[in-house]
Amino acid sequence: MTEMLDIAGLSVSYGGAQAVDNVSLTVPGGRVVALLGANGAGKSSLLRAVIGLQAAVVDRLAIDGRDLAALPPERRAAAGLGYVPEGRRVFAGLTVRENIEVAIDGAAGPRAARVADMLALFPDLAAKAGERAWRLSGGQQQMLAIARALARRPRALLLDEPSLGLAPQVAAAVFSRLRGIADDGIAVLLAEQNAARALAIADEAVVLAHGRVALSGDAKQMSADDDALMALLA
Repeated sequence: MTEMLDIAGLSVSYGGAQAVDNVSLTVPGGRVVALLGANGAGKSSLLRAVIGLQAAVVDRLAIDGRDLAALPPERRAAAGLGYVPEGRRVFAGLTVRENIEVAIDGAAGPRAARVADMLALFPDLAAKAGERAWRLSGGQQQMLAIARALARRPRALLLDEPSLGLAPQVAAAVFSRLRGIADDGIAVLLAEQNAARALAIADEAVVLAHGRVALSGDAKQMSADDDALMALLA
């Protein structure tokens, strides 16, 4: 199994306060790593630092052995990092098709083919390809945000709270899709407050507390030790 995303010694601070403190983790291709923690634990700060939207100190940040630490966000994306931010952030005034198209470089023909691939992957979106994004349900917007990130063919996909604001049945569908994405070989790093749902699809889990790794290991074992996990997430 190829190790795709490698993070070592990553720290983020805001005005002297340490939000992420010397965190290290790896996300192999074909695996889901759940990043868990209470509000303010540092999950979003870590993801934003990995994609390059937040200044950080890091010993190593690499994808497939390529060092990303000195690259700006757009070059990290070109190197194989995909990012789905909290709150989805789709372009409300653009159609579903246009939202996907804006993420793809190249000639018209290959771009159209890639959009078609994404619509085939998300049938609910295919039925609404010409709709403005603001008219979509929350779950459809989340699927669109994921499709937009996948359109660039990332080797690692970072997602920040993808179930936020979704009904349980809709969230279950989103998480099922994420498991399928990993099974296709992509490394998935999933920051999520709903620990039970994240652990159900994850292979491994990392729990942050006050910006530090408090617990890490096999997702199924962690799910079984519910008392210890809940104590860290409280």
